Amino acid sequence: MTAYLITGVAPLGGDTTDMLLDDGVIAALGADAAAAAGREDVVTIDAAGLIALPGLVDFHTHLREPGREDAETVETGTRAAALGGFTAVHPMANTDPVADTAGVVEQVLRLGQQAGWVDVHPVGAVSVGLKGTNLAELGAMAASAARVRAFSDDGKAVSDPVLMRRALEYVKAFDGVIVQHAQDPRLTEGSQMHEGLVSAELGLAGWPAVAEESIIARDVLLAGHVGSRLHVQHVSTAGSVEIIRWAKSRGIDVTAEVTPHHLLLTDEYVRSYDPVFKVNPPLRTAADVEAVRQGLEDGTIDIVATDHAPHADEDKDCEWAAGANGMLGLETALSVVQSTMVDTGRLTWADVARVMSTKPAEIGRVTDQGRPLAVGEPANVTLVDPRATRVIDRESLASKARNTPYHGMELPGRVVATFLRGRATVLAGALTG
Repeated sequence: MTAYLITGVAPLGGDTTDMLLDDGVIAALGADAAAAAGREDVVTIDAAGLIALPGLVDFHTHLREPGREDAETVETGTRAAALGGFTAVHPMANTDPVADTAGVVEQVLRLGQQAGWVDVHPVGAVSVGLKGTNLAELGAMAASAARVRAFSDDGKAVSDPVLMRRALEYVKAFDGVIVQHAQDPRLTEGSQMHEGLVSAELGLAGWPAVAEESIIARDVLLAGHVGSRLHVQHVSTAGSVEIIRWAKSRGIDVTAEVTPHHLLLTDEYVRSYDPVFKVNPPLRTAADVEAVRQGLEDGTIDIVATDHAPHADEDKDCEWAAGANGMLGLETALSVVQSTMVDTGRLTWADVARVMSTKPAEIGRVTDQGRPLAVGEPANVTLVDPRATRVIDRESLASKARNTPYHGMELPGRVVATFLRGRATVLAGALTG
């Protein structure tokens, strides 16, 4: 395996040093690393001005395979992930067939291993067929080669409180976590966007904030009652942040995520009627955006997760009402976080490492990702140029889909290199093979 000597890099944005990646680990730092210069098997990378982060871990990805390979495959989705600085992703279970058995999650695991761009840790379904009536094979998926520890019916809420309680109780046996898409189905029936001033002006059926908040309130109480782990997906409202903050103050074992698009975009974008801005939960108000930024800053919201949701052109290139929910996110997530949280002084680069690498790996119980940038640790490393800017062009994305809401926007930061256990998947901002 090629060894890499990374010179003049700033780990977590701190003091500069040299870093040697060799034999799959961070083999040396500082003068000990510099001593490797000149070795025939060492490639030197001048990283002056670059920041080193532990490889990013996405706890919420849609890779669409099996079943919707017209929108994305494990191969194309993980290429996009590597270019975004990720070394691990957690694909959701809403594939076709649904990932509700050991056989399907193992298939997704194998596809990820064959692609080789990032580690793929499948998320299993909570209920059979995502129907919300019977528990899926949680134990079998946990014991499978995929070693599933996170379970979600993402795209749909586990709306039955009895089923939710049983799931929370079941996963305690193997330290699993139930990952909830918080959406009351009755309160959002026929909804098209956030319920508020803009929806009233546009005449579109609203998705009220309380539909998210009521499910979160119920579930944190259930999690506290049974003493189990709960993770709340794509938190989008100010009220949701307050409920999670209250739950944490009570010692309830709840974690939460926010997406890049909910950190940046508001429901004002829906005035264009462009379905690229249609997502679930919907884009909210500027006040909600400020609340989730504050929640991420103060630790109420634990992580940033992309909810990368690719769609075939025909599912987005249509009228608003017929458009599918979802946005691309893997290749732009770090730039959006830099724009909204780092360049505004709300997070440091060390904080970014925590919310986009260390904590997601911890929630998913992935032990060899999100590790410190220290000697002997797995060489999962991302190099970022924070001074760079780029205009997002949907035609240049590695994802098979094109439904990015950032097309034409100028965003800061650029992933220069990504290393998966010391093997370069991205160099000079391009895939390596």
